[in-house]
Amino acid sequence: MLSTLQRSLDQGRALKIISGLTNFDPQRVASVVRAAAAGGATFVDIAADAELVRLAKSVADLPVCVSAVAAEAFLAPVAAGADLIEIGNFDAFYAQGRRFEAPEVLALTRQTRELLPDITLSVTVPHILALDEQVHLAEALVAAGADIIQTEGGTSSQPQHPGTLGLIEKAAPTLAAAREISRAVAVPVLCASGLSDVTVPMAIAAGAAGVGVGSAVNKLDNELAMIAVVRQLADALAAVPARV
Repeated sequence: MLSTLQRSLDQGRALKIISGLTNFDPQRVASVVRAAAAGGATFVDIAADAELVRLAKSVADLPVCVSAVAAEAFLAPVAAGADLIEIGNFDAFYAQGRRFEAPEVLALTRQTRELLPDITLSVTVPHILALDEQVHLAEALVAAGADIIQTEGGTSSQPQHPGTLGLIEKAAPTLAAAREISRAVAVPVLCASGLSDVTVPMAIAAGAAGVGVGSAVNKLDNELAMIAVVRQLADALAAVPARV
């Protein structure tokens, strides 16, 4: 399964659907995972919980990424079969006033890599940093062992317009980060947070190898609606010429 994910990243077609770092509801997680598979996603990102990993593996044949902000939290989910891990989904904490600064994220990356030296590791660069600081951190994270860098920013943007223009405004911070970081590191960059079917092609054009989408899917209250959104996203990515 990881070979399929790597091929999608190489082609600039990877689509990650995020159920939420704080979402431990088995029924909700199962719905998101099933919708991701039915809609054509490349992989899913769930909370770092061993039982949720086993559940996700039982309902869909997709690579499973688990997210956490503590190195030890990855051990049990990886033992349960998680295919890759993500330090991030920081958006879940910003409303609580919790900030993730560069030294903490770098230290956490080093701790995680020491505990789990072989698994594919994705790390989010916090959008609260200035853009040049995001680039410097991304470079340091890669040096510390990150295999994928993820961007964010949707929670900080304040769209001023409805419709398409508002969707572009919403995605502007993460698009800007994807462009600058992808020019500075040699590993794949996953553009996430605040994206829609309007802006995922822009993320790929900016240099991202794929996109991550969470609330546009996981906040819906029925599975058919989730599938429809995932399919829209997958179709938007499919319309972008694949990289050679």
